[in-house]
Amino acid sequence: MTEPNTPQRHDTYTHGHHSSVLRSHSARTAQNSAAYLLGRLSPGARVLDVGCGPGSITLDFARLVAPGKVIGIERSMTAVESAKSAALAANIDNVSFAVGDVYELDFEGASFDIVHAHQVLQHLSDPPAALSEMQRVCKPGGVVAVRDADYSAMSWYPQSPGLTRWLELYMQVARANGGEPDGGRHLLAWAHAAGLQAIEASASVWCYATADERAEWGQTWAIRVTESEFAKQAVAAGFADATELDALAQAWREWSVHPDGWFTIPHGELLCMVD
Repeated sequence: MTEPNTPQRHDTYTHGHHSSVLRSHSARTAQNSAAYLLGRLSPGARVLDVGCGPGSITLDFARLVAPGKVIGIERSMTAVESAKSAALAANIDNVSFAVGDVYELDFEGASFDIVHAHQVLQHLSDPPAALSEMQRVCKPGGVVAVRDADYSAMSWYPQSPGLTRWLELYMQVARANGGEPDGGRHLLAWAHAAGLQAIEASASVWCYATADERAEWGQTWAIRVTESEFAKQAVAAGFADATELDALAQAWREWSVHPDGWFTIPHGELLCMVD
């Protein structure tokens, strides 16, 4: 293990780990959230999943690289416990989860073949520092892989003043927390600032357009906008009040049942080869 090598930071995670957030994040898989990385995963590889949340992507990695080992880290014990429960239920034994900090990864240098972070950098006050630390623990010839959404590029139909206000409020809260909600478009610049040069950049999109997809995405956000840490932060900062948040939740519920409802989320992606 290594000694901490970066200043202590106290970044705020805008979403928090309310049950509605973990439920939404549990729908993420390696196929729908890390397809750009799948060709780099092979049996026997050692993988670190930074900011693993409830572990759904992490468990897919473990299946793909078995008998290789996968470690998922999160700052939240709530998320770690959720991920451990998921691994136990799935009977996957080549994966482990622990509390950890991307700025101070508690591993020796050159420990992993793949170091992955999904929807993490957008929430950090110093993404290049995080990327540098991820690079430190990646083996020569390995890959640092990151993917982040781009909130300003999100689109939906039908038009909804409530969802327009939701996006405006989310971005206001996220930036007040020191993050960059348009992280997807910043990934390449952050990687260059971290000294990474051999980079493959790409983009992909999540699309919610079926009745089931609309129901899950819209109804979970209706809860998140009133009960999650995002809601608490918005009220505490004076950006919104409970009445407005209730109205935004109603806008999400209305969108979720509209037969023409459509919601897309563009993402930036990078594969950074470590030399």
